Amino acid sequence: EINDSEGHPSSSHQTLKGTSKWATSLENLLEDPEGVKRFREFLKKEFSEENVLFWLACEEFKKTQGKKQMQEKAKEIYMTFLSSKASSQVNVEGQSRLNETILETPHPLMFQKLQDQIFNLMKYDSYSRFLKSDIFLNHKKCEEQEENSPEAQTAAKRASRIYNT
Repeated sequence: EINDSEGHPSSSHQTLKGTSKWATSLENLLEDPEGVKRFREFLKKEFSEENVLFWLACEEFKKTQGKKQMQEKAKEIYMTFLSSKASSQVNVEGQSRLNETILETPHPLMFQKLQDQIFNLMKYDSYSRFLKSDIFLNHKKCEEQEENSPEAQTAAKRASRIYNT
């Protein structure tokens, strides 16, 4: 078995990068910091950047250690995205908002249901528009130009000479 630099099994699917990988799924897009940056840029223009920010905050929250830190982060997520006075309020179904009392006993998956709603909203709404947007298409074009540049081809030829000897 051949592994990539991170020790993951290598396959033709793994060789996709950048916009090609982003176009395969929203999950792949959200795993790539550059993809998240471009998606945020797009959502900002659509006035819905809070969706991806909430999703990212929930991902970060799941990794939080210690009750005190969890309480602080849970309150921050609640105040920023879920409270009726939230500065970046997300639109969750039937306002299935959390009651503030739940913030006293936080657990890593307390926002999971809401996070899933926002993920699905992005997946079935914004993501398909993002793939047709100028932000995505221009980034893709730049990537393709870089791949076809003489420098990239020379490096690829050097690499193939090294591995094919």
